[in-house]
Amino acid sequence: MTREEFTEQMCAVIRPSTKEEFGEMFDKIDLTRDGIIDWDKVTSFMLLDLNEKDERMRSSVIPQWKNLRLLSPIHKDIIQKVTFLKGSSCYLTVSRNGLLGVWGENLKLQRTLQVTTEAIKLKELWVTTLVSLANVNKIAIAFTNKEICFYDLNSKQGLSCQYRLHGLQGTVICMDYWYNPHDENEAILTLGDVSGQVQAISFTTALISLFERPASSPEGEEATVTINWQELVSGYHKCCYTLKHKLHYKDWVKQVAYSSSFDAFISSTTSNVNTLVLAWREKLKPRLKTTSFDIARGINAFDFHSRLNLIATAGINHRVCLWNPYITSKPAGVLQGHSASVIAVQFITEQKQLFSFSEDKVLRLWDIQHQLCIQRIVGSFPKSLDFQSTLYFNDAHGRLFISFNNQLMLLEMKQETGRKVTSHGKAVTCVLYNSVFKQVISSDTGSTITFWLIDTGQKIKQFTGCHGNAEISTMTLDATETRLLTGSTDGTVKIWDFNGHCHHKLSVGRDRAVDISQIMVLKRTILVTGWDRIITVFRLSNLTQFFVLPAEWKGGVQHQDDILCAAFLPPHTLVTGSCGGEIVVWNNSTENAYLKMYLDPQKSLKSKSDTLLLQQQLSSARRMSSRRHTMSVADFYDTECNNAITKLLFLEARKNISVTGGANLVSCGGAGYVRFWNTLKSQLMAEFEAHSGAGSIIMTIDKMSQYLITGDLAGWVKIWNIQDYCLGSSENKVTQPPRLIRSFQPHNDCVTYLEICVRSSCLLILSSSSDCSIVLSDVYGTTIGIFGQEEHWRIENAPSHHKGEQNQDENMGQREEKDDVLKKKEAPVLGGEPSPKPPEQAILGMEDKEESVNMISPWENTILGKKYKIQKGKKHKFFNGKTMQNSTGTFRSLNIGALEDVVEMNKPDFVLNPDKYFREMTEEKCPENLKLPTLSETLKAVFDEKSLFPKEILDREQKARQLCEQMCNEGKMKRNKKQAKMKEK
Repeated sequence: MTREEFTEQMCAVIRPSTKEEFGEMFDKIDLTRDGIIDWDKVTSFMLLDLNEKDERMRSSVIPQWKNLRLLSPIHKDIIQKVTFLKGSSCYLTVSRNGLLGVWGENLKLQRTLQVTTEAIKLKELWVTTLVSLANVNKIAIAFTNKEICFYDLNSKQGLSCQYRLHGLQGTVICMDYWYNPHDENEAILTLGDVSGQVQAISFTTALISLFERPASSPEGEEATVTINWQELVSGYHKCCYTLKHKLHYKDWVKQVAYSSSFDAFISSTTSNVNTLVLAWREKLKPRLKTTSFDIARGINAFDFHSRLNLIATAGINHRVCLWNPYITSKPAGVLQGHSASVIAVQFITEQKQLFSFSEDKVLRLWDIQHQLCIQRIVGSFPKSLDFQSTLYFNDAHGRLFISFNNQLMLLEMKQETGRKVTSHGKAVTCVLYNSVFKQVISSDTGSTITFWLIDTGQKIKQFTGCHGNAEISTMTLDATETRLLTGSTDGTVKIWDFNGHCHHKLSVGRDRAVDISQIMVLKRTILVTGWDRIITVFRLSNLTQFFVLPAEWKGGVQHQDDILCAAFLPPHTLVTGSCGGEIVVWNNSTENAYLKMYLDPQKSLKSKSDTLLLQQQLSSARRMSSRRHTMSVADFYDTECNNAITKLLFLEARKNISVTGGANLVSCGGAGYVRFWNTLKSQLMAEFEAHSGAGSIIMTIDKMSQYLITGDLAGWVKIWNIQDYCLGSSENKVTQPPRLIRSFQPHNDCVTYLEICVRSSCLLILSSSSDCSIVLSDVYGTTIGIFGQEEHWRIENAPSHHKGEQNQDENMGQREEKDDVLKKKEAPVLGGEPSPKPPEQAILGMEDKEESVNMISPWENTILGKKYKIQKGKKHKFFNGKTMQNSTGTFRSLNIGALEDVVEMNKPDFVLNPDKYFREMTEEKCPENLKLPTLSETLKAVFDEKSLFPKEILDREQKARQLCEQMCNEGKMKRNKKQAKMKEK
């Protein structure tokens, strides 16, 4: 179906809509720009689009979690309770042996306290539960001796027991506390014990005093007031009263809670009769009106959501049921999926979601509205067979605590994951631009490769598990850009086509894990660096099998430390940079090193013992380039080496500049410095600090050698104009930085890779980061979009700046595309035929800034060139006052004026009336019997050699003929004599 047919059919079926909307939809479906779509393309588009929307919806609804971690193991016995004390902004944990842990809001242990009572020795005492009284900054702890002690956390002496409640009929094993936020004097403490009783203490003056102090009690703030339960029941204490029911009979009450929304007490047991009981308070009456739910096999726990008016129960029958408090006959919903008894449930109040945790250590997250399991976490918890567990979720901080006997695990929610735009689920390690297919290719630490359209940011395909679970540390394209090479921490390099088929697997580490920082594809070899002092090489002629082993690098070991990066300059110059800051220049044809460059010239004179010491110092700074996404600025300054080279790039546009003394190589790395080198003279030409105090940096340079882009560990990117930087020779090192165009922060974390791409008439910057995003910007720092955002961009509508350089950027883009085409025609294809090219897509009409984009030429260093260079910054004007744009090339600084207007001239009469002048000649016929004169009649003299050539030439020719005849005669005479002698013999 063509575009017109599609728009007409869709407009006829779906109304109201316009042809323009369906035309845009057709363009999105027709990615290959064939002009025709079929059902395969339509269904593929729908699946990708729906999947993308589903992922976006999930990321905004489903909480994303940080890695599960174990808190400091301070407890030696089973943890009975975990809670949060709002007044002190701290977490409390208590174990069965009475050890209380106080944790700060940052989850650092502040102190530990031993809880005990005066009447019972420590060895005979067990703590059963704990509850916080947030409005009075106290905690209540129940013990196995049928006592409840109230401790003041504001006491100067640590944990001070203010009240001791004793005389209870059964051991309290669960408690709950509620206070009225509008009147904090009103509070309720609910108790559940082993005898099946549910009792409550209702406080009326909680802020003044929980209980009345008897006259016989000792004076002083630190004195403990002992209270008998019968005193509370009898009404002796006027500041509080009690309520109770015994509907559970002799079953242990597993959990209690008070709900202010319907003024009722909720309690549960493991019995299948009266499993869940709601006890309603009646006004002006001391009795409780009860409602019971009978649940098969009983429940272990429950939770109540006041906004949804639902009670969730953790069933022993493997089910999570949702109950309406007013309907006891059947649950409002049943959540099935657990294969073992559910031991805990808890609502996420704000997101209308529910946690459930079962005995087989499976944590599930449920969507209440759709009654579906949207997340399942398993396999990360401790592998103990018998355990007791408690679950507590803090809604304010998004932290889920799960205890396993004496261990406490924390599952922390990532903040603002729904609002943050991300391109990958994990840290992005590399990003490339494919100019053949007009696509952006990205990889992450989760071994995922994603393909995007650069014109819109649309995700078109994704490959997962490319290297199993190993991280993809780097990628590169072959010269034809039809093969993708990926390097991983598992020690392998794989060669892929763009259909996801792996053609070859290069065993870089020889079956061991290594850090690969760079892959370089040359005309006959593939070079891999990152973890060793020698270059690993693969010959393209050996790529005949799937598994390929490395060949021998003829140059051997020349570096003192691991090689992190390399760069190549045709026809045969190869440079490598190491973690120690040294640069080695190789002849790639012979694979021999012929030059070494150091930051410190005296370093080459150091002894071997110094070299060994250096290697020890650098050991902590190794593999910095390949693991940038896990390294912070502080980590970098902990290392001993600030000279590590993370990137090397040749200034390709400066041809033969090294002969005239200019810089042709750029390096960057440790301490945020960028350095310019002359490889011919082995000289450091310039050095400047691009990012102050930012640690290790990376960079990229455009093919015209005009823009230098640098990125640091804090997410900042800087754009420098290096067009006229270090063009001439200089005895002293230049420390003045080039002109800074723009500094901006597209990322919140470490910038892991930078790529410059030319989209016909525009220059764009691709940056990837550990914050899981890939940002597309222009060369002036304006962000076009983030790959993965909901709204797709159109590059031609992107904001533009600086209109003065548009024409020259177009010339630059055309020039670079022509160079790419020539290179691809000559380059070999890795493993099979190249994939077909899609047609051209949308082009960004980018407008540039005032300063012109000029080509670098060695002619500028000549005397004449320097004279022209003086006038280089001046703007030339036409006779009519308009500014003339500088042209590129050697004579770009010449003052070229505009042509004058052509004045209209009167046409001559022979042009206007050709028949008048040429009619007779054109119509005149040649006579039929025309006879040409004979040669003898027209020839005035006879032609001979003497009349044509000078006498000297004729004499020389005659002598040569005579000499030739003489030599021939002598030769004949000698042959005749030899024949005569032969006959005589």
